[in-house]
Amino acid sequence: MKLNVKALAITAGVIWAAGVFLVALVNLTWPSYGQEFLQAVASIYPGYRATSGFGGAIVGALYALVDAAIAGAIFAWIYNRLATPGESGAA
Repeated sequence: MKLNVKALAITAGVIWAAGVFLVALVNLTWPSYGQEFLQAVASIYPGYRATSGFGGAIVGALYALVDAAIAGAIFAWIYNRLATPGESGAA
């Protein structure tokens, strides 16, 4: 069975972006919620600050969308290369 690279990339991007965005939104009303998570995200994505308001939540979500979409596409591509028998000798 092969994975659809585009579908997995979009799915991974949307799920990760939604997670980052929702945690950032909840953090706006309840500042202690997800603070360590948002600081970890800020350490990975340049230009994103964990306490930068609604605009920061959007920036973080956009970074997360692109990051996870690329990771999902790479994962699906590698899976398809390893799971599909062919010239490469993969089982």
